Amino acid sequence: MPVARTNCVGLVGVTGRLVEVEADVGPGIAGTHFIGLLDTAISEARGRVRSALINSRLAWPDARVTVSLFPATLPKRGSIFDLAIAIAVLGAAGAVPAQRIAAPVFVGELGLDGRVRPIRGVLPAALAAAEAGVRTIVVPALNAAEAALVPDLTVVPVATLGELVGWLRSGDLHRLPVVDDAASLTQDAEHVGGVEQDEHAEHGGDGVRIEQGTHAVHGGCARRAEDASRPAGPYGGDHGAPGPDLCDVAGQPMGRKALEVCAAGGHNLWMLGPPGSGKTMLAERLPTLLPPLDQEKALEVSAIHSVAGTLPPGRPLLTRPPFMAPHHSATMAAVVGGGSGGVVRPGAVSLAHRGVLFLDEAPEFATTVLDSLRQPLESGTVTIARAVGTVTFPARFMLVMAANPCPCGLQGTVGHPCRCTPAGRRRYLDRLSGPLLDRVDVKVKIGRATRAELLADRHFVETSATVAERVRLARERAAKRLAGTPWRTNAEVSSSALHRDFRLSDAAMAPLHRGLDVGTLSARGLDRVLRISWTLADLSCKDRPDQAETSAALALWLGVD
Repeated sequence: MPVARTNCVGLVGVTGRLVEVEADVGPGIAGTHFIGLLDTAISEARGRVRSALINSRLAWPDARVTVSLFPATLPKRGSIFDLAIAIAVLGAAGAVPAQRIAAPVFVGELGLDGRVRPIRGVLPAALAAAEAGVRTIVVPALNAAEAALVPDLTVVPVATLGELVGWLRSGDLHRLPVVDDAASLTQDAEHVGGVEQDEHAEHGGDGVRIEQGTHAVHGGCARRAEDASRPAGPYGGDHGAPGPDLCDVAGQPMGRKALEVCAAGGHNLWMLGPPGSGKTMLAERLPTLLPPLDQEKALEVSAIHSVAGTLPPGRPLLTRPPFMAPHHSATMAAVVGGGSGGVVRPGAVSLAHRGVLFLDEAPEFATTVLDSLRQPLESGTVTIARAVGTVTFPARFMLVMAANPCPCGLQGTVGHPCRCTPAGRRRYLDRLSGPLLDRVDVKVKIGRATRAELLADRHFVETSATVAERVRLARERAAKRLAGTPWRTNAEVSSSALHRDFRLSDAAMAPLHRGLDVGTLSARGLDRVLRISWTLADLSCKDRPDQAETSAALALWLGVD
């Protein structure tokens, strides 16, 4: 019997690598042997694949079966290879035409009864297949809409191994069940990679076109126009009830202005104030001011959430910036990423990629967790090294931190004396290290608003849509100025470019020079203030910042000192 070959995709972080699956059915003592740097899940695939074939009324070869996954040096993990292994064995045994399985990519986990179960990471797998020149990918039916987001890729969804074998034998897509709409692909979900399906990648939604009379899905990311105008919920992309709106926050004009500046320039934010002053409300409304993700960024963000198994129900494509708010008891692996047993998962910093990471009660986080944020804040990536290899996840996020002024939170509150000692207050805020705060652009104090302030401010609050329009125009001005560079927001501009290509006049720099002379401004702080100055100029529709913008930027930088 000849050797049969087919293809699958191995995931390393959120990057896919094409893997060639070879199967040989030959003489020798009957048994199944796997080769190719495999983990436990793939080693156990022999039992799943054998039972799936038998229960699908397909014969398991009574011979020596050898399965090799190439390249052998690439670590291979998870149950994503089950379907490809089964098809390669059937091809080597002559049960399906070997030439028909050589070109497509097969991904999916097999149940013992022959069902093709949904898996994590289908979107990055489909992207890797398309980049490798593959034109057809076979995926579990419940992952079809997710894979169909990739342009120029024909997606064949299958629910059982038996129907896939029937299609491979006949080559007729009409043999597969007819799907009238993408929503039907989300039914009968059971279990995905250790999490319930409604917590993983849900399937049906934007950009999916399923041909009538066939089960083939043709990729393409065609986002609906109305999606861009819908307000995002606290976690981005909520499309049910209306999400939070900036007009809900009254009595905090400085807090609302700080949000607008941070949204326009992509700056990090630190808010200091007593409990109940509105810090969390402000942070949750920051995503409503950010522009929707374009197609490239939406696929990038959705791929991360696909690997993590956190795509929201019915949304295979995330079109709104994500919002992540881990609890202060979260471990470093939960925040930065990690895992055991060779399985490395993205953490909150990567799930917040192109969005917002909110640390409420920031001083309550472990010091090691807070200091671990310094590297991704600078580089936009996080690298996790393990004995089995090194994985790099994207982590370009906006950091928002909220803190009480002291452990009891009552310092500076009228009518409520603080019970903390000066040493206790100092130790509490010292948990936020100087190097971390040096990477935060905007710092504001949030106080409790009086009744008079609440009533007066009601006349000046603006909706998220109004502020988001100003943010959009400011970002367009910045993008036009930064055209031809690798940056798209002011917060990303490098230090050398700030002082060389975007150098300000001596008059505009005067307040900053005084800050450097008296020691209130560091060299890194100077760069942060310059970036804020350009954002303020963009919001004011100015070509360049002048002394008014640099002074205001310096005040935002020194806001809680």
